[in-house]
Formats: sequence, structure tokens, C-alpha cells
Amino acid sequence: MPGWWRASSIYTPFCYLLVLPLIDVLAAAVLWGSLLLVAHTYVLFPLLLARLARGRRQNANVYAPASPELPAVDILLAVYNEEQVIKEKIRSTFATTYPLDKLTFYIGSDNSSDRTNALITRLAAEHPGLRFRPFGQRTGKPGIIEALSREATAPVLVLTDANVFFTPDTLYQLVKHFRNPAIGQVGGHILNPDHRREGISGQEKAYLERENRIKYQEGLVWGSMIGAFGGCFAVRRACYHPAPRSFIVDDFFISLAVLQDGYQAINELEAVCHEDVSDKLPEEFRRKARISTGNFQNLVAFRQLLWPPWRGASFAYWSHKVLRWLTPLLLVLMLLSSALLVARGGGWFYQLLLAGQLGALLLPLLDALLHHLGVHWRLLRFISHFYSMNAALLLGFWRFLRGGGRASAVWEPTARFQGKK
Repeated sequence: MPGWWRASSIYTPFCYLLVLPLIDVLAAAVLWGSLLLVAHTYVLFPLLLARLARGRRQNANVYAPASPELPAVDILLAVYNEEQVIKEKIRSTFATTYPLDKLTFYIGSDNSSDRTNALITRLAAEHPGLRFRPFGQRTGKPGIIEALSREATAPVLVLTDANVFFTPDTLYQLVKHFRNPAIGQVGGHILNPDHRREGISGQEKAYLERENRIKYQEGLVWGSMIGAFGGCFAVRRACYHPAPRSFIVDDFFISLAVLQDGYQAINELEAVCHEDVSDKLPEEFRRKARISTGNFQNLVAFRQLLWPPWRGASFAYWSHKVLRWLTPLLLVLMLLSSALLVARGGGWFYQLLLAGQLGALLLPLLDALLHHLGVHWRLLRFISHFYSMNAALLLGFWRFLRGGGRASAVWEPTARFQGKK
């Protein structure tokens, strides 16, 4: 045996002893680092944001309600098989305090196969400001919106969804802020009028209310609302960039493009509109998984907005969105690192932490069983909603990796309450 081998063999046990503590240190670092990042996006960032927003005021450079300077507005809507809501959508849009002579409503039907086209055609006779364009083959929402935006000529565009119903003041409250030349986008305040105890609509309603507050505060603090709700927002044409046709979440693309151009984006809580939310967990899971794939498309497209992370818009983007999208991976890392520490003789604390994580994963099964028996616990439903939506994020991320970000933008409307009214 060579002399160098005999000499190195002497130190092998000592090297092994050094590696073992290093593994423990790395596992503990992964565990606590992942926990801190999850806590930051769900708890610490909202608390910090609320503190920073205290005492700040919304943009005051606005048009007066009856100002002759109010700009022309074009509303863009892509629909597919929305016969249950399209009449209420059109009527709520034109029942507005905004001057009708400055309002044009463009609707594109993505080869709808129900009565949507017939209903829109009939209502176009009642509303001269309605422009309808049926498409002969499935195109996807981004393609429809892009085509409509080429026809539109107004300096302000309002993008909306078929199941989001305006109040009379919605359009004015959105558009009034464009008197300030620094503002490029204004998000609406979407409220959910109803929820049901037996489904997840209560959890979705709470989530959307929290998101409305966070978006509003981001606008107050940094002028950087990270993504308007796609169901209702206004954008200045000068900074409007249509999403590529392969992009699933086109509204988020439009929002980030506004920030990338250097304009401000804010949320207006007085621009109230109403949306019915999904009540079925499988439906919402399908929708969230699809959105997740689109989120990662946008993450790649706007990666330059992530740096430097201490800049207001970048910090909000990381804290509000990116870390939340990565939460499923962080939860997996927490579970694996906890298991490793326990397997290597970790103390009672790590054993308790691992047991807690495993137990939490079983709670959605308990909720499903109780749901089958007609028992509905609000807290348990929130836990089920949290894990289900994170599973949808993980599935969307996997689809993004498999498809290289290439996905079909053709969509199916989510089953919501309107079908039961």
C-alpha cells in the first residue's frame, strides 16, 4: 500500500466527523431559511407593508366627476361560452355615470358554442357603444384582447372579465387617476357578494379581500401594485403591451410591463365591482394550476424586475408574488430537512416539528371526510385551501418545466355561482 494512502487513511475518520456536523448545519439552515421565507411572504411582508402605508394618501391629482377633460375609454372583453352572465355584464357596464359618448365596449367571442354570440348581437342593438367581433376558431384570451386592442383608439383601456359586474361609479373611479401622467395602471376593487359554508368560496373571498388590501398598500408605498386583478383594471395606452399569444396570465404580463416602462401602478378601492367566486375545490385547483404555469412564464419574461431586490417594486415582487409561488418547494424542503435532522438524532423539538408538518398534511383528508358527513369547520377549510392551492402551484410549476413555458392560452370558464342562480 502506498505511503500516501496510509497517511490519508489516518485522517479519514476525522474528516467523516467534520462532514456529519456540516450536514446537520446545512439541514437546519434549509429548514429555518425556508420557514422564514414562507413566514415573510404570508405574515411579515403584509405587516411591514401595513406599517409603511400608515399615514400615506392615494394619488390626489384626479379628474373631477363632471370634468370635460375626462378621456375616452375603450373596454376590452374576451368571452367564451358566457351565456349565463353576458347580459348582466353588458348592462352593468353601460349603467355607468361615465359619459356614454366617451365609452366604447369591444367584445370578442372566442368561437363560443352556446348562446353567447346571439345574446351579444341582440344587446348590441340596445347599446350603440357596443362593438362585437366573433372569432371563427379558438384563439385564446391574449389573442382576442390583442385583436380588440388594435381596433380600439382611446387613450385609456379597461380590461375586464365576463363574470365581473361594474357598479355605476367603477369606470370613473378607475379613469380619474390618469390625470396624473406618472400613473400607468389602476386596478379595481373586486368584491365577492356571496359565499357558501359548504364549499371554499368563503376562503376565496377572504383571500381576495387580503389581496385587495396588499395591492392598495403597495400602490401607496411604492406606486408599484404587483399585478392588478385581471377581472377589472385600466391601463394607459402609452404603456400598454399586449401579452404574447402563448402566455396564459395576460393581465399579469400587462401589469409588469407597466412597471418595466417606469410608470406607477395603483389600486383604487372606490372602483368597486362584484365577482362571483368558485365554490368547488377541484374547479379552483384547475384554475390555480393553470395560472401557476402562466406565473412562471411571466417570471422568466420579467426577470429583470427582480433586481436589485431592495428597490421598491423588486422587493414587493419578491415578497408578494415570487416567494408565494415558491412556497410549495419551500414546504417540501422544510419537510425533507426536518426528516433528515430527526433521522440523525435531532432532539424533541425537531421531532415535534416533523410531526406537526406531517399532521398538517393529513388535515385536508380530515376536512374532506367531514365535508362528506356534512360537517364544515372554517379553520380546517382554510388549511385545506392553503395546501390545495400550493399543490396547484407545484403542478403548474411542473407543467411549466415540462412545456418550457409553451402552453395553450385557450381556456374554459370556471364553474361559479352564476350557473346556480
